[in-house]
Amino acid sequence: LLCALQEFCTDPHFIVDGATRTDICQGALGDCWLLAAIACLTLNEPLLRRVVPHGQSFHEQYAGIFHFQFWQFGEWVDVVIDDRLPVRDGKLLFVHSAEGAEFWSALVEKAYAKLNGCYEALSGGCTSEGFEDFTGGVTEMYELKKAPANLFSIIQRAVERGSLMGCSIDITGFFDMEAVTFKKLVKGHAYSVTGVEEVEFKGNLIKLIRIRNPWGEVEWTGAWSDNSKEWKGIDPSVRARMHNCQEDGEFWMSFNDFMKEFSRLEICNLTADALQSRALKKWNSALYPGEWRRGSTAGGCRNYPATFWINPQYKIILKDPDTEDQDGCSFLVALMQKNRRLLRQEGKDMETIGYAIYEVPKEFLGSTGVHLKRDFFLKHTSSARSELFINLREVSSRFSLPAGEYIIVPSTFEPHKEGDFVLRVFSEKATDSEELDDEVSADLPEDPILQESEIDEGFKALFIKLAGKEMEIDIPKLQVILNRVVSKHKDLKTTGFEKESCRSMISLLDTTGKGRLGLTDFHVLWEKIKRYLAVFREFDLDKSGTMNSYEMRLALESAGFKLSNHIFQLIILRYAKPDMDVDFDSFVTCLIRLESMFKTFTAMDTDADGVVSFNFSQWISLTMFT
Repeated sequence: LLCALQEFCTDPHFIVDGATRTDICQGALGDCWLLAAIACLTLNEPLLRRVVPHGQSFHEQYAGIFHFQFWQFGEWVDVVIDDRLPVRDGKLLFVHSAEGAEFWSALVEKAYAKLNGCYEALSGGCTSEGFEDFTGGVTEMYELKKAPANLFSIIQRAVERGSLMGCSIDITGFFDMEAVTFKKLVKGHAYSVTGVEEVEFKGNLIKLIRIRNPWGEVEWTGAWSDNSKEWKGIDPSVRARMHNCQEDGEFWMSFNDFMKEFSRLEICNLTADALQSRALKKWNSALYPGEWRRGSTAGGCRNYPATFWINPQYKIILKDPDTEDQDGCSFLVALMQKNRRLLRQEGKDMETIGYAIYEVPKEFLGSTGVHLKRDFFLKHTSSARSELFINLREVSSRFSLPAGEYIIVPSTFEPHKEGDFVLRVFSEKATDSEELDDEVSADLPEDPILQESEIDEGFKALFIKLAGKEMEIDIPKLQVILNRVVSKHKDLKTTGFEKESCRSMISLLDTTGKGRLGLTDFHVLWEKIKRYLAVFREFDLDKSGTMNSYEMRLALESAGFKLSNHIFQLIILRYAKPDMDVDFDSFVTCLIRLESMFKTFTAMDTDADGVVSFNFSQWISLTMFT
C-alpha cells in the first residue's frame, strides 16, 4: 500500500536534528549495500547536501514532492518523487528512521529506486555503487587477506579526506547469506565504516575501527563492543568521547579483529587521490562512454583471440613520472557498466567485465585513427590488466607504468555480450587520452574506362546471350544472371541476390542514366564481383561458405574500406543474419553500397575539405537511388 506521509503521520518531518547514521534502519528490502552508503553520506555534510538538497520540508512551501540528485555515468541527475511510501500494518515497509516522524532516508531510497526502475531492482549489490552514485568518486576494493601492510593508515587518510567506506564478510554458500556469527556479525551483509581511532590500553596503542550495521541493531559482541570490559581500561575522557552503549547498530572493534572477521573493504575516493600519500593531490581525469554490440564491438576477453581485437580501444599517453626519483606514472582505470539494474526488468543482470592494457608498438606511436587488429594482440602480451573479471557494476585498479603510450581494451569476459559502459581514467600527472577508432576512408581502384574493342570476345558472346536483343541488362536480368552464377559455387552459402541489391549495382555503374547496364558497364561490374569473391574466400577463415561479422571487418579493410566502430555496427545491423553471419550476396551488396556512397560524396566534395552541402531535393535524389 502506498500512503501519503501526511496521512500516515500527523506531524511528519523531513530531517530532525540533522541527518545522522541512526536515521537509516533497514526494512524488508535487501538493499543493505545502499543503506550502508547513505549512512556514510551523513558523515560528510557537503556531500549530503549535494544528494539531499537543502531547504526541503513538510511544512514551508510543501507541495507533496521532493527532489534528490545522483551521479549517473558522468553527470548529475535530478530525480523528483512524491511523498507516498510503501506501508504495511501501519509501518514503513522499507527503510525507516529511528526517529518515528523523520522521513528523509525513506525518500532518498524511493528516489534511488525510481532511478533504477523499481524497489526490487535495489535488492543485492555492492556499497561502492551507492558511494559512487552519491559522489561521482571512484572506488578501490581491498581483499583483507591480501591487504597492504599500511591499510590502517590508508583508512585514516580516507577518513580525513571524507572518503566513504564499506566492508563485508564473504559467504561460502547460499545458506550463509545474512547468517549471524556467534559474535553477532552478519555474513553477506554490507556494513559502513564510520571511523578509526588509536587509544592507549595497558601501555600499548590499540588500533580501533568503528562500523555500523544498517539494520540499526545486531552488533559485534567481541572485544571493544558496547558492553566489553576493554572500555574500562582507557582514559575516561577518551571513553566518554568514543563509547556510546546503545543498540543502534554501530560498534567498535579492534583493527586486528576486523582484519580477521571481515573479507573486503571498499573505499570511495572523492577525487581519486592516492591514499598512500600524505599530500592531497588533485588527479586528472577523463571519461569515455562506450558500448559492446554483438557482431561488431563485443569481442570478449583475451581468451577469445579471434574476436578480442574488435572491442573498443582507448589510448592513454603517460608523460611524466610521479616524482623525479621514480620511473613510474601512476594512474587508475575504472570500467563501469551502465543501467544494469534497469535491465533487471528484462531478465538481465551484471555482466562479467574487466580490461587489459597494452603498450603501443613503435610503428603506431603518435598515430591516431588506428584500431589495432587481431595480429597485434596475437603477438603481444598485456603490460597490465584489471585484477580480475567480475560481475560487479565497476572494476577498478591502480597501476604504475613507465612513461609511454598505452592501449586500454575494456571487455566482457565472454564475446557477444551486449552492454553500455563508461571508462574513467585518473592520473597523477597530466596525460592525453582518446578513443582509438579507425578514420573513415576508402582506398578504391579507379574503374577502367573501356572500349568495347578491348573486351574479350568470349565475354562479349556471353553478354549478348544474357542481354538479348536489347543489348542491355536491367534489374530482373541482372538478378537472374547473378543467382545462376552463385548457384554454381557450391562452397558459397547464399539465398541469392535480391532485387534491391541488383538495383544498387546498376545505380553505381549505370553511366547512361537509363537504369540498365551496357556491355562495358557490365564488364566492370563482373570484374568487381570476381574481386569481391576472392576477398570473401580469403576471409572466410573457417571455409563455412559465410563470413562471421568479425571476419567481415577485416574483409572490408582488405577491400579498401576503413570504417569507425559506429558505422560498422550499422553495417552489421543491416547485412548480418540473426546468427551474425554474412553471406556472399549481402557482402557484395554492402561493398557496392559503400563504394557508391564514397564515390558520390567524393564527387560532391569539390574542395576536398570533407564537407558537402546539398538541398532537400538533392538529398532525396541521392538516398532514393543509392
